[in-house]
Amino acid sequence: MQAINVQSTKQEEFIDITSQVREMIREQKWQKGTLLLFCMHTTAGITINESADPSVVRDILVFLARTVPRQGDYKHLEGNSDAHIKSSLIGCSEQVIVDQGELVLGTWQGIFFAEFDGPRSRKVMVKWIGD
Repeated sequence: MQAINVQSTKQEEFIDITSQVREMIREQKWQKGTLLLFCMHTTAGITINESADPSVVRDILVFLARTVPRQGDYKHLEGNSDAHIKSSLIGCSEQVIVDQGELVLGTWQGIFFAEFDGPRSRKVMVKWIGD
């Protein structure tokens, strides 16, 4: 198992980690199989979405902020219940196919670490499942 370290700089942001995943594939010489990406944090997530137009990420964050406001009738003592809920909505893992040493993603797709309680130092665990 490998890890990708992510440093968020804002309370909420999507960080494109596609290039780090591609670099890991090259370094490990993985050719054909599946990568399991797992976020080890309850206030962050992993998602695949459009990486060509940054307004898509902005729109997702705006939607999540409207749907799950920072302040609400929450009981969690740490005051970050919205981040926990957003993490559950986005999800904590993704699987990506690797073929001939390349990620199998759509033309506009990228892999994003979704931060909802930053800034923080985070980890994404990567498990290779080879054919």
